[in-house]
Amino acid sequence: MKKYVYSFGGGTSDGDGKMRDTLGGKGAGLAEMSRAGVPVPPGFTISTEVCNLFFENGNKVPGEVDDQIHEALKKLEGHMGKKLGDANDPLLLSVRSGAKFSMPGMMNTILNLGLNDETTEGLAKKTGNPRFAYDCYRRFIQMFGEVAFGIEMEKFDHAFDERKKKVKAKLDTDLSAQDLKAIVDEYKKIVKKETGKPFPQDAVQQLMKARDAVFNSWNTPKAIYYRRMEKIPDSIGTAANVQAMVFGNMGETSGTGVGFTRNPSTGEKIFYGEFLVNAQGEDVVAGIRTPQPIAELEKVMPKAYAQLREITSSLEKHYKDVQDFEFTIEDGKLYMLQTRNGKRTGPAAVRIAVDMVEEGVIGKREAVLRVAPAQLDQLLHPVLDPADRKKLKKVATANAASPGAAVGRAAFSSEDAVELSAKGPVILVRKETTPDDIHGMDVSKGILTAVGGLTSHAAVVARGMGRPCVVGASSIEVNERNKTMTVAIDGKKQVVKEGEWISLDGSTGEVYLGQCKTNEPDPKSHYFAVFMQWADEFRGSFGVRANADIPRDAKQARLFGAEGIGLCRTEHMFFAEDRIPHMQAMILARDEKTRKQGLAKLLPMQRKDFAGLFEAMDGFPVVIRTLDPPLHEFLPKRENLMVDIAKLPHADSRTKKEMAANYGMSVGELKKRLPELLHRVEELHEFNPMLGHRGCRLGITYPEITEMQARAVFEAAVQVAKKGKKVIPEVMIPLIGNVKELENQKAIVVRVAEEVLGKAGMKDLKYMVGTMIEIPRAALTADEVAKEAEFFSFGTNDLTQTTMGLSRDDYTKFSKEYQDLKIFKGDPFAAIDQEGVGKLIEYAVKLGRQARPDLEIGICGEHGGDPSSVEFCYRVGMNYVSCSPYRVPIARLAAAQAAIASEDKSEAMRTA
Repeated sequence: MKKYVYSFGGGTSDGDGKMRDTLGGKGAGLAEMSRAGVPVPPGFTISTEVCNLFFENGNKVPGEVDDQIHEALKKLEGHMGKKLGDANDPLLLSVRSGAKFSMPGMMNTILNLGLNDETTEGLAKKTGNPRFAYDCYRRFIQMFGEVAFGIEMEKFDHAFDERKKKVKAKLDTDLSAQDLKAIVDEYKKIVKKETGKPFPQDAVQQLMKARDAVFNSWNTPKAIYYRRMEKIPDSIGTAANVQAMVFGNMGETSGTGVGFTRNPSTGEKIFYGEFLVNAQGEDVVAGIRTPQPIAELEKVMPKAYAQLREITSSLEKHYKDVQDFEFTIEDGKLYMLQTRNGKRTGPAAVRIAVDMVEEGVIGKREAVLRVAPAQLDQLLHPVLDPADRKKLKKVATANAASPGAAVGRAAFSSEDAVELSAKGPVILVRKETTPDDIHGMDVSKGILTAVGGLTSHAAVVARGMGRPCVVGASSIEVNERNKTMTVAIDGKKQVVKEGEWISLDGSTGEVYLGQCKTNEPDPKSHYFAVFMQWADEFRGSFGVRANADIPRDAKQARLFGAEGIGLCRTEHMFFAEDRIPHMQAMILARDEKTRKQGLAKLLPMQRKDFAGLFEAMDGFPVVIRTLDPPLHEFLPKRENLMVDIAKLPHADSRTKKEMAANYGMSVGELKKRLPELLHRVEELHEFNPMLGHRGCRLGITYPEITEMQARAVFEAAVQVAKKGKKVIPEVMIPLIGNVKELENQKAIVVRVAEEVLGKAGMKDLKYMVGTMIEIPRAALTADEVAKEAEFFSFGTNDLTQTTMGLSRDDYTKFSKEYQDLKIFKGDPFAAIDQEGVGKLIEYAVKLGRQARPDLEIGICGEHGGDPSSVEFCYRVGMNYVSCSPYRVPIARLAAAQAAIASEDKSEAMRTA
């Protein structure tokens, strides 16, 4: 019979730490700890496979699984010497989710399962502590009501707060046993009102409902959103972990906490975490009470603290990674509830990887694999400008939960954050976040909460997302209903409303009122530099270039380790204020002579730009794309021109001056030139500009444009080469679909190159002429194209649009439905569609190399910075990827990991 349920505890286990696919991360950790003799409350894990069976079976667990659960429950009862539902000495259980990959707060947990009216009385008598018994019961009804019945938590909270007000209790712990008993009665009334049925008294029925609720939580909107955000497959399911309860809320000798063996925010090797005395685990992670630093536990319960340090240190050595652990102390006795590899920020991941190599725990190869490429983005976050920070009023210093600076407008609900984020940067401000806030956290630049500690929901999720976060800012009063927060400035209260600017520093925990300037990070820090050096060692000859249009971007790219420029979009240079009038003059020209006059004025400007790029990339190639967009993009919009022409006869002198400045002409020219401009705009109008008169088609129609750009490229190359710098120009012709288009444009480039280089006495200066593959026909005829092209660069943004028949700008209007229905695996503009567009690319690479074995091949769309796309490019045999400067480190690491994976695959095939 197939095994679906795995028992653990008492030094034995049916599973082990390698069974994460079957037992989930939490279950595998419990199994491994049990085997190692760590004090773990016994229990059993219902496998992830059952979750999938549950959904396939119409949200029901098959009978054979039920049978195995009952067997595991009997075994657990025998181990504990207690029975579930026994009125005199009841066995109480916790039921927790646990997928292979950590999804903090996204799925459900139920504690104190097994309590009912009778067993609560029995627990009170057995422990001699009625307050403890009714505290457990009210917690259970609340959790079960929310998780199993879908009752809003606020309804329970309201009843709880009303009782506190009635008896004038400041803290939850001030409530007496009678108070808690009264709250239980109120909670049961809420359940009856909301469900039409009394709260279930059968303990086994409670267990089965809790199990089903855990599985159902796998498909809640927040869990689906989180998986999509973290690229976790829907198919892996979650396990359900059933454990005997241990109690941290039995009094002053009991407590609960969570922690990490190293600081998950900075990576520093310090014992890190929080705890609460006389509490249950959810109190810590939910931010219900602000906990104490874990170091304080040594003073409160020294024996338990020493044992905790010993166990967690051995767990880190065993797993060779940072451990995220949960524990409960029941009447002085320590129990470990969980251990798993801890989620950490990008800076922490890099530091921990480097430190562990230097400590001899892992090797360089493991260190490079240990950091997710996307995490490096967090090391490149800006920081608050020190001088500008001094001008702002600091309104709080709280827990620094996730590093980096965030500046934005305050939003007090996730829905408002989503709406406001469309207009600019947002800071999500909450009393405390819950898993339902995931969509608001995702769109926010930073997160601020008034309560909660370093292991609260906000802190854990923000660190995983790489969002700057400050939690536990108790000096701030958040009123979510009124969409305000009240802060104290110089002893006076001030109300901050939705939409007002705030700035926070997730590295120091400081919060400021106002909009602070930010500074770029330093990519030369010790840990980052050492780590990236290791990554480059494994990456080998596979190159990473940057998309850069101006020298400033090129210098930034070099700072991040770019080995050349893979795409310089020359059109971006024409939009500058001092150039657009000359560009428009060229477009408005009715003959070649007048057009060349406009181009002659642009030539020195382009030459200067290209020279700056060549100097910044001394010794590395620079791919320069000739003009790509349609000409109408350089002209004013038709609607704006029509409005201004209508306004002109009645406009005052001030308005006319503003108009003239906007159009780059004198006031006297407005009357004549605006209608001319409108006429030309209408002439250039296209029904489908993306597939219209652009790219190589412009150069074929107006060869003088290509000639001017080629002259600027090679005159700049000569100028820089004369300074003793190595120059490697690569001229790229865009949007070709037929090799004859490339032949036409290449002939112009080669003619100008030979003329300029010959005149300068630099005929030996090497250059290449290639093309951008962004039209399916170019990919399908790549063998013909490669006879003329010396390099290919896949423009995957447009290639995706033309292959899929999908507009990147319009896809957003229906992308949600496509994602919800799983029509696409992901956003095809974020990661290459490997099954469709990818096949076309692979085919073009194969054809191109057949025709020209030394063909240089790269990619220059934004896909070049996506880790999965980088792995694809490596696998199909490209020479390099190119991406935005700030994604260069991400691409370098992704390429290193792709190289290691390729080597492992080859080794496996050799030894098979």
